[in-house]
Amino acid sequence: MATSLDTGVPWVMCQQADAPDPMINTCNGFYCDQFTPNSVKKPKMWTENWTGWFLSFGGAAPYRPVEDIAFAVARFFQLGGTFQNYYMYHGGTNFGRTTGGPFIATSYDYDAPIDEYGLLRQPKWGHLKDLHKAIKLCEAALIATDPTITSLGTNLEASVYKTGTGSCAAFLANVRTNSDATVNFSGNSYHLPAWSVSILPDCKNVALNTAQINSMAVMPRFMQQSLKNDIDSSDGFQSGWSWVDEPVGISKNNAFTKLGLLEQINVTADKSDYLWYSLSTEIQGDEPFLEDGSQTVLHVESLGHALHAFINGKLAGSGTGNSGNAKVTEDIPVTLIHGKNTIDLLSLTVGLQNYGAFYDKQGAGITGPVKLKGLANGTTVDLSSQQWTYQVGLQGEELGLPSGSSSKWVSGSTLPKKQPLIWYKTTFDAPAGNDPVALHFIGMGKGEAWVNGQSIGRYWPAYVSSNSGCTSSCDYRGPYNSNKCLKNCGKPSQQLYHVPRSWLKPSGNTLVLFEEIGGDPTQISFATKQVESLCSRVSEYHPLPVDMWGSDLTTGRKSSPMLSLECPFPNQVISSIKFASFGTPHGTCGSFSHSKCSSRMALSIVQEACIGSKSCSIGVSIDTFGDPCRGIAKSLAVEASCT
Repeated sequence: MATSLDTGVPWVMCQQADAPDPMINTCNGFYCDQFTPNSVKKPKMWTENWTGWFLSFGGAAPYRPVEDIAFAVARFFQLGGTFQNYYMYHGGTNFGRTTGGPFIATSYDYDAPIDEYGLLRQPKWGHLKDLHKAIKLCEAALIATDPTITSLGTNLEASVYKTGTGSCAAFLANVRTNSDATVNFSGNSYHLPAWSVSILPDCKNVALNTAQINSMAVMPRFMQQSLKNDIDSSDGFQSGWSWVDEPVGISKNNAFTKLGLLEQINVTADKSDYLWYSLSTEIQGDEPFLEDGSQTVLHVESLGHALHAFINGKLAGSGTGNSGNAKVTEDIPVTLIHGKNTIDLLSLTVGLQNYGAFYDKQGAGITGPVKLKGLANGTTVDLSSQQWTYQVGLQGEELGLPSGSSSKWVSGSTLPKKQPLIWYKTTFDAPAGNDPVALHFIGMGKGEAWVNGQSIGRYWPAYVSSNSGCTSSCDYRGPYNSNKCLKNCGKPSQQLYHVPRSWLKPSGNTLVLFEEIGGDPTQISFATKQVESLCSRVSEYHPLPVDMWGSDLTTGRKSSPMLSLECPFPNQVISSIKFASFGTPHGTCGSFSHSKCSSRMALSIVQEACIGSKSCSIGVSIDTFGDPCRGIAKSLAVEASCT
């Protein structure tokens, strides 16, 4: 069918090793240097280079060091790659109910070179930009011939692209995970850090090493302020709220009854996250599954993704799956009354399955069994095959509460808090300035939020990630996977939710929340994303900035590496130097400290070169700073701020 369309361009199939001719099978993954297409007639293509990984509700935040991404890209082209595409290059936001997974969070920042808010993530963006320039310098040789690969030692190799017309480019790789190496290539000596590739566009001079970053780092921060733009207000966000209670159980005229338990997605057709399962049962008090005439356990099994159980209108318990296993099995202690009892189960989805084999067959919802179980004697009664009443969605959705314009909203002197199934509404003014805006959902449980009728997505700060798995730093060396580099363990997976400024008016904006499990909306605040610091650390042995590659050849004199800083926003200048050291400084960006080997002139030299300017560049050399400790490799580390 595909070929019959006669598109005039080749078809590609990602991750399909047996793609038939003329389809081009391609590679997706963190590394594709070892990938080989299934025919010598097909180019070696990398359709998805994963620059990070997605955030899941209930999980810690993954990130991928740029040194490793650059290594993967350079290795791909070193070994004959022809095309490489990043996934993602620009992070984003899963507004509304568009998340997949299930359990993928609202933020799809992905640790991408351009973040969710449209800001450059440095040094990732800058280092990859330099990498692209270095590979571009090799273009004439890369497109003209295949590489000749030779070993330079154990896990050390050189790939040379050389043409009959004199073009020559070389890639020198150290694939060791923990030891640097010095190699001899074409009569010259080259230092190769572990897990790195050096790119030589002329087969002699290094334009870039993937482990040595010349680009500056940018440390962002979120500045919080009250939704009422009155940080000093004693009541913060206590006033101005209205609310609507969402009924428990069946409240809409389009409810229907069926024998047995139904799969959720087929019932809702994805019109809503929510499906009510409701059942009435008579209790005499002498049932064998009761203890003391009223105590029992409600056993519920669901395909996912989460559920809330209400007994006679009161929340009795909840359960949730996770990104590894969406299924839910809960035993909830409940108290029943003599006579009629209502069991209302609210099942909900958290994004639908959107990848993997046969993902369209992955169901959701309470498919059973649902049982009442004795606390001690194990006696059970299965409710699964009884007649259940179903309601798709919430009454508030049908009433249009997300728009904020319904007449159902009420207000009073006491705002209900920590109450399940409630809608909240307030108005607010947009934060001043042009910085990107987020809402900080501290104090809330789980639900969805709308700004001026636009859904900013599901929020779930009550779902806290595990305390284990995170480290204070991540070693880029060695193969990466989505669990290798994690942060924010023991914290809500996502607390900050992006609100595009284009959705905001200067004043009179409406915020609507639907809270499932209970929270305190007065704790919500704004946060604007700003730049706290610029940082860089460059050694005497770094290559020159790639833009200067070849300058030694044209000028006839040896140039030194350069440390460069630039304020990221228009009309900003470097206003202070927080740290400067030339020698052997300790630490990383944001935590630099001096060692015994440190030039006394470093701070004054950097201040003179940078303060008052939008950007500055400083030579990393003893010619600039003097030699504070002879015979030792030295680096320049700087942290600055812009205003």
